[in-house]
Amino acid sequence: MIPRPPACLDALLQSFFTEYLPHERALSPRTIESYRDALRLLLEFIELRTAKPAAGIELGDFTPELIQAFLDHLEYERHNSVHSRNLRLAAVRAFLKFAAPSDTSPQRTIESALRVPMKRFTRTKPEFLSREQMLAIIGSPEDSWIGQRDHALLSVLYDTAATVSEVVRMRLQNIELDGEPCVHFRGTRRARSVPLRPETVLALRDWLALNPALSLNSVLFPNQRGEAMTATCIRRRLALAVAKAAARDPELHRRRVSPRIIRHTAAIHLLQCGTELGVISRWLGHDTPATMHNHARAYRMNSDRTVLSFSPREAAPRPIRESNSPLEFLKAL
Repeated sequence: MIPRPPACLDALLQSFFTEYLPHERALSPRTIESYRDALRLLLEFIELRTAKPAAGIELGDFTPELIQAFLDHLEYERHNSVHSRNLRLAAVRAFLKFAAPSDTSPQRTIESALRVPMKRFTRTKPEFLSREQMLAIIGSPEDSWIGQRDHALLSVLYDTAATVSEVVRMRLQNIELDGEPCVHFRGTRRARSVPLRPETVLALRDWLALNPALSLNSVLFPNQRGEAMTATCIRRRLALAVAKAAARDPELHRRRVSPRIIRHTAAIHLLQCGTELGVISRWLGHDTPATMHNHARAYRMNSDRTVLSFSPREAAPRPIRESNSPLEFLKAL
């Protein structure tokens, strides 16, 4: 076990994010980012609530009353869903458990704070599109540079059930088009390889033929400046594709289609083909098939597609850096 630093909030946060989460817990970069955002929001809330500067916040300030007020702030003022609210609380709990050995207050503040409960909610069935609707959104490749990029991008998004952040980070070296075509996802805790349909392989070959200057380390889907597309840009291009497909399928006018809906759609279509829950779980990069039970309640049929798995790469340790404020550290993380 990594020795705990002194009960200084800044030192605790740095050790939590640079040593404990990536190495002891082996969490993915995206999960660590989510934890970072949750604690940044909490520290900003404490600043406003107590009029203390971030550098003056102590473990004793993490009272159950303040954490409950923070959760209410997330739900009723920032309009977070109950699910998002619970995810923020999970991040705060993880940090408090890590910091617990440093809590020397007579009242054992952290022990009390850890009793703040998750909020119960009814999980809704995932929304998804029909295969015909999905193919209409992907459409046919256009002659323009942007049109061919969007066609290839949407094909990969549907084929791999990737998250929008995974598509943003996808590089040419992550794809194989010869032999058994697939996309490798190695930058996450659940590294995996996902096969590609022949139509998607053709779309990617056409896209690469149009961009011969792309190197192995280049982002696969750049914007017109040659930089990585943002998640917002991908959502905007998807919205344009949906609007175009709605001319042929008016029902799409009434549907809210996001990259996450496409991810759900890919999972449901695999279920409709009869693919086992464990296979789909690995396909989507989940830690356990239990996360697929909500999808299983929505639909099921038969298929034989398989997934190859890869072991995750080790992350290099990150050194502790000097910081004047724990909030400055979280913003720069």
